Amino acid sequence: MHKLKYILLFLCCAFFSVKAGTKHPLHVSTTEVNFNAKDKTLEVSCRIFSDDFEAILARLYKQKTDLSNPNMKSAMDVLVKKYLLAHLQLKANGKAVAMNYIGFEIDHEATNIYLEVEKVPTLKSVEVNDSILYDMFDDQMSIVHIVKGNNRKSTKILYPEKKFTANF
Repeated sequence: MHKLKYILLFLCCAFFSVKAGTKHPLHVSTTEVNFNAKDKTLEVSCRIFSDDFEAILARLYKQKTDLSNPNMKSAMDVLVKKYLLAHLQLKANGKAVAMNYIGFEIDHEATNIYLEVEKVPTLKSVEVNDSILYDMFDDQMSIVHIVKGNNRKSTKILYPEKKFTANF
């Protein structure tokens, strides 16, 4: 277990320390699902390298993409929402749940995307089906964190695998 924590720490450091303009050697995204017991929601955030994300959006949807251009924000929201809802699905307590797209923001070289699942009164299990950027890279890695209170479960999913289930 400690070995996995060190690997995840290394990958996160590598992911978040890429200098602007430098091609990154890793194809990795992170997804965190946080159970908010007070609001009875699942708060979902994804972090994806912006250059890779823009490239797949342009390729799939055949239009110009620029996630950092404020004048294109509403058009980019449409594409980001469409892509994320097609490549990330959740089940809570064994049942598929609908995610509401909240929005995205650029943070240095990464794009952070936010979604939410409402009306989750209790949480016994979460299944994540994550194929973000799988249609771009065959060495894609997804780091997934599921958090319920002080209990955090993390894993890495390597292409072509897509699923991770955490039980509480």
